[in-house]
Amino acid sequence: MTSAFICGLAGAALTEEERAFLRQARPWGVILFRRNVESRAQLRALADSVREALGDARAPILVDQEGGRVQRLAPPHWRGYPSAAAFERAASSVEGAERLAWLGARLIAHDLREVGITIDCLPVLDAPQLGAHGVIGDRAYSDDPESVARIGRAAARGLLDGGVSPVMKHIPGHGRARADSHLELPRVEASRAELERVDFAPFIANADLPIAMTAHVVYTALDPAAPGTLSKTVIREAIRGAIRFDGLLMTDDLSMKALQGDFRQRAEAAIAAGCDIVLHCNGDLDEARAVAEGAPVLTGRALARADAALEAAAHIEDFNPVDGAREFDAALAMTA
Repeated sequence: MTSAFICGLAGAALTEEERAFLRQARPWGVILFRRNVESRAQLRALADSVREALGDARAPILVDQEGGRVQRLAPPHWRGYPSAAAFERAASSVEGAERLAWLGARLIAHDLREVGITIDCLPVLDAPQLGAHGVIGDRAYSDDPESVARIGRAAARGLLDGGVSPVMKHIPGHGRARADSHLELPRVEASRAELERVDFAPFIANADLPIAMTAHVVYTALDPAAPGTLSKTVIREAIRGAIRFDGLLMTDDLSMKALQGDFRQRAEAAIAAGCDIVLHCNGDLDEARAVAEGAPVLTGRALARADAALEAAAHIEDFNPVDGAREFDAALAMTA
């Protein structure tokens, strides 16, 4: 049986302690970071060893491969991708930006599938607002919610066409937060009407995507006491309600400083609030064990959503990466 959590790893190869943990705790998947990445051959071997330990050839392996500031597979072994904001700057129309976002994501999917990675935490559907912290910044496709929705959807389609499931983040919106949730808990004071008009809008337009990642943000108009990840009200009324997202809901990293309490409590609170799967990223095995203790067996509706998230990217569309890279690079070079 699989447990409703995703964990990180410490280095470029599984330790025997990690291998034993994966076999015993049976997380749904594993997420990788720069500390886990050295080369194509090494990364493929790591992915294979994770799946062998889990006893599941389809076990999902995740990564944050956005481009710009957030790319775990980086030069010199992989191409460097621009930030999301570059597409709107490079194109003369939203349609042109959509094409570039699709191409970039389709090339990323080709990179990821080559080394056994099947889920990418992309697209960022946050719409930055005036005065917001720069943690989102150029990771967003635009500051206009409609453009974010359209360009982000094109990126998601590029991943899906390449056999990689996308994760839209950070639902129901991190774009107006004035703090970095990696370091502290942001509080958003906007009215519910304003949240629905701006912050929720890109997620509403993409509510049929298979996976979403929560925001560790307090929305005072919805729940002044708990961040979205831990709030039954935010998940029920905003994410499952106003946004109408019915896919797999995973938390942002439980080790971020926006959250409090021990790691078992954080995992239990997120599941009780309505998250399907909890995420722990830093590779600290003691913390991961506590998260595993707080994560239930993946069953029922959550299991069905998890299976659907993998099935969504089961078919890979034909694509010539050489021609795609040529078109992508030429468009960006014209802007430069």
